Amino acid sequence: MGSSLSLFWGSANDNVVDPATGLTGRQKKLVQSTWALCRKDPIASGVAIMTAFFKAHPDYHQDFAGFKDVPLDELPGNKKFQAHCLAVVTTLSNVIDSMNDTELLAANLVSIGEKHNKRGQTKQQFLDLKEVMMEVLRQKLGAKFTAETSEAWNKTLDAAYSIIFSAYST
Repeated sequence: MGSSLSLFWGSANDNVVDPATGLTGRQKKLVQSTWALCRKDPIASGVAIMTAFFKAHPDYHQDFAGFKDVPLDELPGNKKFQAHCLAVVTTLSNVIDSMNDTELLAANLVSIGEKHNKRGQTKQQFLDLKEVMMEVLRQKLGAKFTAETSEAWNKTLDAAYSIIFSAYST
């Protein structure tokens, strides 16, 4: 395991592309280091993502039985909403933490796809979430969200979604 980690994590291999993810070692580091800043306060990060998601797509709010009747401006203080937001950040953290173990990464992503497909969430909802996440990351990270970081996140989410969406075709 140490050798596979060093293959993609070591500075000498920053430009080596992982064939499983399409990401270079440097891109993985950018995603992991910027996400580390967001996961320091996982509830606040999750609330920022999900609140922005519902502001951009108000109809999606109704898909969440636990807080569908809670007004948008009251969601950040709602414990069921906070619990869901924490689950979102935890799931993202698990995916990002497994970027260097492609089998674990694939298992995580297929599971996400299966669960969301069973709940009736659509591929379009994931794509809409990606747009919102990119904007929240841009706002939260400020100057640290460079063009290179944006590209790394785009590639990461696109690669993740391709695996998540594979669970929709079964």
